[in-house]
Amino acid sequence: MNLGRWIAAAAVGVSSMIASAPAAGAQSYAPPVGELRPLVLSIAHRLATADPVASAKWGTEKRIDDPAREREVLSSVGEQARGAGLDPGRVESMFRAQIDANKDVQRGLFAYWQVVPGTAPDVRPDLASVRSSLDSLNRDIVDRIAAQRSVLAGPGCLPDLVSAAADVVAVERIDALHQVALVRALGAVCGPVAAA
Repeated sequence: MNLGRWIAAAAVGVSSMIASAPAAGAQSYAPPVGELRPLVLSIAHRLATADPVASAKWGTEKRIDDPAREREVLSSVGEQARGAGLDPGRVESMFRAQIDANKDVQRGLFAYWQVVPGTAPDVRPDLASVRSSLDSLNRDIVDRIAAQRSVLAGPGCLPDLVSAAADVVAVERIDALHQVALVRALGAVCGPVAAA
């Protein structure tokens, strides 16, 4: 089973457990969420910034693809990774997956707004402010990668990642568009990240 199907199946399972949760005080069972939940949640929060970014770009000359900004982000996280004793190329590839997932959400929103124009945003967020939030999330994600380097490199990474993703999807009530993008964003997470 591929990562996307595994996360989707786990999310359905966690959602059904939440929906059928016993009354307060009663005993219940939930699978362990694992050590990667804070990292997955930060990546999901970063992915949620695609919505205000898309709103800021909608109906303007600004394009979804912004190679200069992407190079700036990758360079910044690469430097932070280097300072944390991580492999900069590996961390940059993790962020490349997140950037691509973010653009997938923006494209999905643009397509929806074209089909259902009444849902299109009529207020444009300040893109500089959104980018400031993104920069903060980027620093947080690199810190979390550094803190979990042994988990990411270990054999339990994928089950932990899937459990964490399913929990985040269920608890945060992440919609289908963002779920698909989250799977893409998480695709490069497991594997050694320490500098050689």
